[in-house]
Amino acid sequence: MAFFTVDRKTPANSAGRRQLACGETLHAAGEEGLAWRLQRGVLRLDSPHADGRRFASLAIAGDIVGCETLLFGVYTFSAGALTDCELSPWPEGDPAQAGESLLASLARAQQRAAEILALRGGQAVDRVLGLVRLLAEGDGRVVLPMRQEIAEITDLRFETISRIVKQLERSGVLVPARIAGVHATRGFRYLGQG
Repeated sequence: MAFFTVDRKTPANSAGRRQLACGETLHAAGEEGLAWRLQRGVLRLDSPHADGRRFASLAIAGDIVGCETLLFGVYTFSAGALTDCELSPWPEGDPAQAGESLLASLARAQQRAAEILALRGGQAVDRVLGLVRLLAEGDGRVVLPMRQEIAEITDLRFETISRIVKQLERSGVLVPARIAGVHATRGFRYLGQG
């Protein structure tokens, strides 16, 4: 079995930046707080329900989360880190740039909604591959969420997720990669086939 080694070192914190470890909560629905731009990582957004949290969406690098606080004063969704994350307060700096930034983020949010919807229907392997493609960075590095998280995101069973990930490894679509700070079963290099 081939392993790639990937360095995930992050530059020193800038003023106002926030680091989240995998599994850490950014905010809960109903809390007051800031809007954030996700610089690195993946956040899971959940809507509150009487029977517990329910998957609502994902935020990946470049997305803005929590901008509803600027209108409503509180967060609509709970946000938790699926991977290690780095965030910076939004809007950033110059108001003109913030306006352009918001328009670009709105366009991305619309595209993300379509991508998330596609993850919840169709063939099981296509759902998992869709998530892998969504999470893969430009160099092919991908940190998969825990299997149970993938199951909730794709609306599949845990056992199905485990079987599909192993199948993707055997076929060479996913190659295990050593990524500092990431459990060995979650770090991969996506080779773009399948």
